[in-house]
Amino acid sequence: MDGTGEKRVYLIDDDEPVRDSVRTLLETCDYRVEDYPSCRDFIDGIGGFDRPAEEGVRGCLLLDLHMPVMSGLEFMERHGADLRGMPVILITGRADTATATRVREAGVVAVLEKPFEDDDLLDTIERVMAGRELAA
Repeated sequence: MDGTGEKRVYLIDDDEPVRDSVRTLLETCDYRVEDYPSCRDFIDGIGGFDRPAEEGVRGCLLLDLHMPVMSGLEFMERHGADLRGMPVILITGRADTATATRVREAGVVAVLEKPFEDDDLLDTIERVMAGRELAA
């Protein structure tokens, strides 16, 4: 939950079919989903990061690693602190140890490799939104 009792997930992925399928899955599980094709669209869609902390964005962020213009890793390295503790789950089709280390250092709390099972995604979202630790 996001502190207001609402289950909200922000999804940034440049692949429209991925966004559509994840959105459909999450909405059937009563999540409110806002999806964006790029990091810039997300920043613009939430109105930027200049709001006071109490008016900040709440929920969970699903963030694709490999995107044009600004990757998920670049986004986290530039704007991770601006998320003010919102849990971030990185989704990727190509992961390696060095990248996994960098994204964790940038504030990502979980990494899911595509293709992932629906139950794995749902479990990961529930755990990070509840503030529970994930197994390494």
